[in-house]
Amino acid sequence: MSDTQNKILDILKDGEFHSGEALGETLGCSRTAIWKQLQKLEALGLVVETTKGTGYRIVGGVDLLDAQAITQVLSTSATEHLAKVEIFQNIDSTNKYARELAENSSASGSVVLAEQQSAGRGRRGKHWVSPFAANIYLSMVWDFEQGAQALEGLSLAVGVAVKRALSTQGIDAVKLKWPNDIYIEQKKLGGILLEMVGDPAGQCTVIVGIGLNVSMPAKSGGEIEQDWTDVATELKRQNPARSSPSRNALAAALISEILPLLSSFQSQGFAAYREEWQAADAFYGLNAVISTPKQSIAGVVRGVDSNGALRLELENGKVESFIGGELSLRLVK
Repeated sequence: MSDTQNKILDILKDGEFHSGEALGETLGCSRTAIWKQLQKLEALGLVVETTKGTGYRIVGGVDLLDAQAITQVLSTSATEHLAKVEIFQNIDSTNKYARELAENSSASGSVVLAEQQSAGRGRRGKHWVSPFAANIYLSMVWDFEQGAQALEGLSLAVGVAVKRALSTQGIDAVKLKWPNDIYIEQKKLGGILLEMVGDPAGQCTVIVGIGLNVSMPAKSGGEIEQDWTDVATELKRQNPARSSPSRNALAAALISEILPLLSSFQSQGFAAYREEWQAADAFYGLNAVISTPKQSIAGVVRGVDSNGALRLELENGKVESFIGGELSLRLVK
């Protein structure tokens, strides 16, 4: 995004009308140049309204991310562990960038956010729908010393932290779907993607990616291949008297919960979060199918064990545990 485009966006983010003449004087360019930049904003999915004699506005305004606004309201414990916050207008993937940071230098405590992702990824390589300035696309970097075995259940613990963060912003009834999804009323609200860099048996770095639907445009939502919801919809349904939190407030709440978790997880493990996760299990007691690369197994979901493995009660009454990155869990309809 060009400097001129950024400046126009900063002016129009308030949702009010601004004349073409005033924009031209402020930015030092012609009305024709302004119009071309506005077309580029529309290409991002923003709705630009033009009224003769009045000017231009972005309908509804736009809630832009701001590093200072985020860091000012972080919890004390999160601030102690934070290295830096980087925000990009557009990036291929926040997880990819965070991974590159970790591979090239010590980046533990770094937080990466983006207004838009061109190649956002979910679990098992699935495309993550990432419209401009609508949702949260966030990645964190954290170093660990004891390898992958000490990190069992980390994605589930992060889910608990996301649930806590949403609760502070007035979003209740959040459920967790094994191993990494955030649900409300059996609709997907967000997801978690963990990636590891380094020695699986020793010192390593984990990239924690969070995607959260905040105010998903219907057009973009049409690309999602399952039932979904967003923060704006759920807050209006659950607590219409409460104003919707800004994306900066949501990002700060997530960072405030997750960074302290990462700092203590190696010593506490998943055991400290298991009870809370089980209480929020979206599929507990329901008939589901877990798919492995080789087969599909049906049963009744019975929560998770102390390592974060899914417990499935089979037809013969036996309960088996499943864990691994290539597993997929779906309800039987």
